[in-house]
Amino acid sequence: MLNHLVDLIQRLGTPRVLVLGDAILDRYIWGDAERVSQEAPVILLRADRDEVRLGGAANVANMVRGLGAEVTLATVAGADADSAVFRRELARAGIGGGAVVCDSSRPTTVKERFIGRAQNRHPHQMLRVDRETRAPVEGHIATELLERLLPSVGDHQAVLISDYGKGVCTPEIVQRVIAAAREARVPVIVDPRPGSDYALYRGATAVTPNRLETRLATGREIRTSEDAFEAGRQMCRDLELDHAYITLDSDGIALVSADGSAQQLPTRKRQVYDITGAGDMVLATIGVGLAAGIAPVDMARLANVAGGLEVERIGVVPVTREEMLADILANSRGTPEKVCTVDDLERQIAARRSLGQKIVFTNGCFDILHAGHVTYLQQAADEGDCLIVAINSDASVRRLNKGPERPIFNQEHRATILAALEAVDYVVVFDEATPHVLLERLRPDLLVKGGTYQRHEIVGWELVERYGGSVKALGQVPGISTTRIVERLREDYRKAG
Repeated sequence: MLNHLVDLIQRLGTPRVLVLGDAILDRYIWGDAERVSQEAPVILLRADRDEVRLGGAANVANMVRGLGAEVTLATVAGADADSAVFRRELARAGIGGGAVVCDSSRPTTVKERFIGRAQNRHPHQMLRVDRETRAPVEGHIATELLERLLPSVGDHQAVLISDYGKGVCTPEIVQRVIAAAREARVPVIVDPRPGSDYALYRGATAVTPNRLETRLATGREIRTSEDAFEAGRQMCRDLELDHAYITLDSDGIALVSADGSAQQLPTRKRQVYDITGAGDMVLATIGVGLAAGIAPVDMARLANVAGGLEVERIGVVPVTREEMLADILANSRGTPEKVCTVDDLERQIAARRSLGQKIVFTNGCFDILHAGHVTYLQQAADEGDCLIVAINSDASVRRLNKGPERPIFNQEHRATILAALEAVDYVVVFDEATPHVLLERLRPDLLVKGGTYQRHEIVGWELVERYGGSVKALGQVPGISTTRIVERLREDYRKAG
């Protein structure tokens, strides 16, 4: 699964995505909250920093952009000072704003959050102030918005609708966009507003409601996986959807398809600091993936990763591909996943290089793992960010004249034991007499060997230095080796006999 997730992220490409919905300007006021006001029984926030971020549909667009896609935003903003700030932030994020319509009769939606810190603890949201109208946009504004966005629907690989209930996603606008997208064979994914009537989303490719939104839309309590599956089947049937992605917070995502098939994709437990933006991140990830032609179930897996990263942050902050890769690699350290073929390892090393990680390589038989091995591998791991241990196959060990009884442990056992060490990131088996083939394919930044070798005595040194890598000999624990252990066991056996 680790290799599969890494491959998925690398396949996302740079699709073009259109985002329609209610844009919000998020303003954050940060400060210390360590005492009570003398004027009233309320916490006093001593502000020391403020910032603005894109929210709502604009946040979805920003997250799509953060995932490497090209994005255009279709929305309505006011003619006020906040609108100017909003447009500036769009330009700064590299989001196309050609379909942002100005409406002087309504304010730009602003959500102002006050974030307090106390006693060096993690900051928490204390208060939110909303400035908005929820009235549907007027007819002439809807007409202008449609005139701007409909001609370009077919130029995109996906359309995302982010409905926050602020008046942009009227039934007319949503239905005409869905119809245009279906005609152009462009998938439409909707993150719906909470409510009981989802008829305006009929004909979309998929919806991404959370547990509460699903209950309101279907009248079903969502307590178990089967509850979510039945609700998803109901939505697919009633709304003519291909898929329903029901987000279940710490329980992951339930994916239900029009043919009735369903599965729950679990997520890793996270430290939740702020759920703001998690639904947007799920929508953005699924949208970019479907635009890139990735299977729905695979996008649910990636959406779990992206949504999980989002709740670990304060406020809405886009999750990048690089952050998803880092999270997948850092948290997929199970012993079976560490033992790789060279093909799988090439892909994972490419992913780590994209994160700027330093790759360290060592090789050997590692027949009977002992304290000398462990100390050496810990030293090797400290030389970089990722340690690859290449071990000789059983046949290769025999060719090294280690003796007819060697290896004591077969290659599967040796690989499993090494993979259990925290210092080791990957184990790969090679059958050749030397690791030259592996070095040529993996091109580590540093080749290390334990012992009193000179640089030119380390096998593969010339190849590594030729492509710009480094070679280093590390110390070893004196008086201990596999050969000595085997000889000692033989001697003890003879004495016992």
